[in-house]
Order: sequence, then C-alpha cells, then structure tokens
Amino acid sequence: MAIVSMKKLQICAMKKNRKAVLEMLQSMGVVEIETESPEEGVFKKMNTTTPRTQLDKHVQNTDNALEILNTYVPEKKGFLSSLEGKREITKDEIDRINKIHHQVNRKVYKILDIEKEINACDADIAKFEASIEELVPWLNMDIPINTVETKKTKVFIGSVGPEYTEESIYEALETKVPDLSGYTVQVISRDKDATCIVCFCINEEAEDFSDALRSIGYTRISSFSHRTPADRIQKFRNEIAEREEKKKEAISKLEEFNEERKNLEILSDYYTIRSDKYKVLGGLLQSESTFLITGYIPARDEERITKALNEKFDLLLEITDVPEDETPPIGLSNNKFFSAGEGVLTSFGLPGKKEFDPTAAMTICYIILFGLMLSDAAYGFIVFLACFIVLNKYKKMGEGLKKTLSLFMYCGLSTLFWGVLFGGYFGDLVTVVSRVFFHKEVTIKPLWFAPLDDPMKMLIVSLCIGLLHLFFGLALKGYMCIRDKDFVGLISDVVSWFMLIIGLVMMLMPTTLFESISSMSFSFSPMVKNISYGLAIGGAVIIFLMSGRSNKNPVVRLALGLYDLYNITGWLSDLLSYSRLLALGLATGVIAQVINQMGSMMGDSVFGVIVFILVFIIGHTFNMAINLLGAYVHTCRLQYVEFFGKFYEGGGREFTPFMEKTKYVEIKEKN
Repeated sequence: MAIVSMKKLQICAMKKNRKAVLEMLQSMGVVEIETESPEEGVFKKMNTTTPRTQLDKHVQNTDNALEILNTYVPEKKGFLSSLEGKREITKDEIDRINKIHHQVNRKVYKILDIEKEINACDADIAKFEASIEELVPWLNMDIPINTVETKKTKVFIGSVGPEYTEESIYEALETKVPDLSGYTVQVISRDKDATCIVCFCINEEAEDFSDALRSIGYTRISSFSHRTPADRIQKFRNEIAEREEKKKEAISKLEEFNEERKNLEILSDYYTIRSDKYKVLGGLLQSESTFLITGYIPARDEERITKALNEKFDLLLEITDVPEDETPPIGLSNNKFFSAGEGVLTSFGLPGKKEFDPTAAMTICYIILFGLMLSDAAYGFIVFLACFIVLNKYKKMGEGLKKTLSLFMYCGLSTLFWGVLFGGYFGDLVTVVSRVFFHKEVTIKPLWFAPLDDPMKMLIVSLCIGLLHLFFGLALKGYMCIRDKDFVGLISDVVSWFMLIIGLVMMLMPTTLFESISSMSFSFSPMVKNISYGLAIGGAVIIFLMSGRSNKNPVVRLALGLYDLYNITGWLSDLLSYSRLLALGLATGVIAQVINQMGSMMGDSVFGVIVFILVFIIGHTFNMAINLLGAYVHTCRLQYVEFFGKFYEGGGREFTPFMEKTKYVEIKEKN
C-alpha cells in the first residue's frame, strides 16, 4: 500500500560487454534506462536506426504471416481462450530460434508469397464477377459483342436512358431524322439504370442514324469480344472456377505451415526483444572503449542487480538515492486485495512526487459505492461467481485483466451485501413468481429497508455516505499535511473545512426543511446550537484569513480567502453528486420489477412459464449489463472528481523497466 522506493543507478562498463550487459538487464526487467541524456565530450550516441528498422519490418512480416495463418487455417480454440494468457517458454526456446531464425524467416516470406497468390485470385474473381454483372443485361443477345457491321448494314450495340422503350425510341428517331427508313431497333433488356438495345441500319443511312442515336443519349457497350454475351459469361465463370481452384491449392499450401505457428510466435517476440534492445542501445552514451547506463531501479532489487552484474562483468556500478531535483518514475506496491484497484487509479494518474499511494483507500470506497449503486443480491452473486470462476480457471491471464476481474469480483460481493440489506433479488422476483405461479405470495423482507418503498430515506443515506466519503478525502489531505509537518496547512486547509461543514450540518439538522426531506426531527440544546454556530463561524474565519497565506499582500490575501470560502458551493455540488447512488440503485430495482411484471403477463400456464423464462433471461441480462456499466462509470466519476478533488492531483510518470516485452509468449527462467 505504498509507492515503490526508487534508487538511481549508474553503470560504466567496457564497450565489448554492452550487448551482454543489456541482455542481462533486459532479462531481469527491473531497470528503467534513461535514453535522453545529451552527448558530452567523448561520449556519443550510436545510430541504430537501420537495424531497428529491419527488425521492426521482420516483426511486421511475422505478425502478418501469423494473421494469414489465423485467417485461412485458424487454430481451434475455445470461446474464452483469450483469457488463457501467453504461452510460457524457456530461454532455451529463444536461443533455439536465434540459431534458426533465418530458416524460419524464409517460411514467413513463403507464407506472404502464398497470400499474394490468394489475393491475386480474389482480385481476378472480383474482376470477372464485375464483368459478368455488366454482361447480364445482354444475355439475350445472340450475336458477338464486337459486331459492328454486316455486308450491307451497320450494327449499333449499346444503351440509352431507362425511360426509353422500343416504341419511344422509334418515335424519338423519327422526330430527329424523319427521312430515315432502313433501320431496326431491338430492346435486349431494360432496368432502372439503362435500356440495352441492338440497332441495324443500312450503310447509306448509317451516319445520320448514328447522329440520331447520340441525340437520345446512346452509349456503345464497353465490353469487346468476338463471343456472344452468353459465351463470354460462361468463359468468365470458367475463369472464376479456375481461380477458386487455384486459391484452394494456395490455402492447402498454408496448411503445411500450420505446425510452424509456434515458431513464428517466438520469432516475432524474438525480433521485438532485439528491436527494443537496439532502441535502448541507440540512447546510450558511448566512448571508444566504454559505455554509460543511467536509470532507476526499485530499492528492493538493489542487492540482486548488484550481485548479478558484479559476478559476471568488470564494471563500475553506483546505486544512490534519487537526487532531490529529479522526479523518479512511480511504481505501486499493494497486496492482492488492494492491487485490484490499481487500474482505476492509473486511469486517473499515478501519484505525484510528494503524494502517497491512495489505492487502498480508493479501492475500499470504490467497492462500497459500486455495490450501493447496483444493490441487487442476485446480480451481485452472479458477478462474483463469474469472476471467481474465470480467475481460478485462467490463472495465466494478463495482469491488467486479472486485476480488473478481481475488482469486479469484490464489487460483486459488495452488491450482494447491499442487495440483502435492501431486499433485492432480481428485483421482486420471489414475490412475483410465488404470487403468479404458486398462488401464494412470499416476500423476502430487506434486512434494513427497501429503497423503492422509501426513496427519501435512501436519498439521505446516499448523502450521508457521500459526506463521509468527502470527509475521508479531506482527512487524507490532513494526513499528508501531518506527514510533511505542515501544521499550518493542516489547520488552514483541513481542520477549518471540517469545522465549517460540520457546523453547517448541525445547524441544518433541527430545521423544518431537513425534517420535511428526511422525515426525521432533531432538537438540540442551546449549548449544542452554540457549538454548531461556533464551529461554522470559526471555520469560516480561518478559511477567510489563512487560505491566501502564500500571498504577502494583505488585500489580495483576504480576497483569496473570500474566494476560497465561496468553495462551500463546491462542497454542496459534490455532496449532491452522491444522489446518483439513489438514482442508479432505484433504476436497477425498477427495471428489474418491470421485467418481472412483463414476464408474468401470460399468467400461470405452460406458455406463460416459457414466456416468463425467456423474458427473465433476456431482460435481466440486459438490466445487469447496462447497470454494471453505469455503476462502473459513475463510481469512477465519484472517485475522480469528488474524492480525489479533496487531496489528490496525480501526474506521476509510470515506471517502465527495460524488459522482454512480448506479444505471444512468456519467457520463464529454467527451474
């Protein structure tokens, strides 16, 4: 439940050992290496652009080859196979691929060449199909497509607008050139796009006839062949069949590489590891015989890395505390329970240099608020059980996904807890089923109260929980002040707000307004009333006088204090935001009840049971999914805006050690 303590590492070693040193650091995966240091004196940087570009190209080609295999000869995997995580291999497997990577790479290029054959076949098939589509309107024409004349006539094969019929074409031609007589027009087909025609005209009138046709929008057919349209279409279909057969042969060749899939996965990660190494190498300062490495390591790994490097290499190694003027990267260290909330925290931002890790506090609040928003015992149990089964079945899943599912598992338990308190089990399922199908109403009473029956009480509970959440955030700010021995800040920025808010709440509680909202009445003694006035006034005075204490100008200082005092409206806004606890909780329950009522509308019959089961499954699945999403989003919002707004800014840089980053396999040391 803390930020990992970082140390500054500096290494000066012989240049001949740089590859081996980098490989050791990469395999250990605990050093973040700085690569932005400027060149100085004899220490220059090496240009590694060319080898990195080549390696990145190899990675891309290998990934493309794997994608081709997955497309045409996919592995048989289960529905949840993506949760299984990366396949584990040993260093020996990487060494084996290192020795044969040229051979495996040749197979990559063979796969890429086969894909080119497949793509060429697909392109030809698409071209032939387009040509067939163009010729389909001409299918009834029984003369060759390239016919332009006979011994005594000219032949015109083409199309005009779709509005023309055979009769209207004759009428249009007679209108344009009345003297024409030696011609004939035949409509081959007609659709919404064009009217296809074949015209014959005696040679003597061909020129005038051509002009008349053009005047009504005639366009000659674009195809050109000595075959008839039917013969041409058949030829294209034969070509398509030939290409499809050729494509099948190419795909069958790919099946021969199916056994190479695992080697290709290792090869891709092998090239990725090498590319990352060259990227770091290009950022190191080097002289003719030495090279320098600077970076950060977790303090807990100091002894291990010192021992490993000194045992194998002759070098100068210095590990010191991080200088005050440097901002080290941030790593988080939490136990299994609290680490589940790290994903929510990192989505907002890692702690800044002078901040602490709020993961533990935030995770507890997140789980409580999430359960309060969903608040149905059955939904909570389903979420818990599903996450529990997946986590225990797929133990090698990615760390990020594992943390997310763990968080939802705990949120499921919280939902179950609140659901029991509020009496929600798929809404009012027990009541509806017992009344409709068993004709004897049975109701499971809530251990506390039912929000749908008493929404105002639920609103008060929501606001009280919200106030406690905000006070918790303010208390954490107070902890930071005590840690930093800033006692003036503790009084001015924390205690003063506690006094003001508590005083105002105490002043509100005996009023008729509060009684009308909460249906609860309070009667305080004069002494308690005076205490509430004193707290509110005292807190306001401290804020007014001390909030602008950093400014030496007394007028500006008081103006800043007055402005900060205006932030009481921000507290009111933040507090009202917790009414979403009421809104989402009621939404879950109301929708669930509507689903139950809809399902039971067919009554107590076989058909009614079938309808109820279908409506129950579909409706509650939808309700649970949409409200899970709503609870996730709105709980994050309460953490990021209201809770973090009281004490946390973030802005830290994540610790990114130089390590073997892989996509397909997990490299493990031999036992």
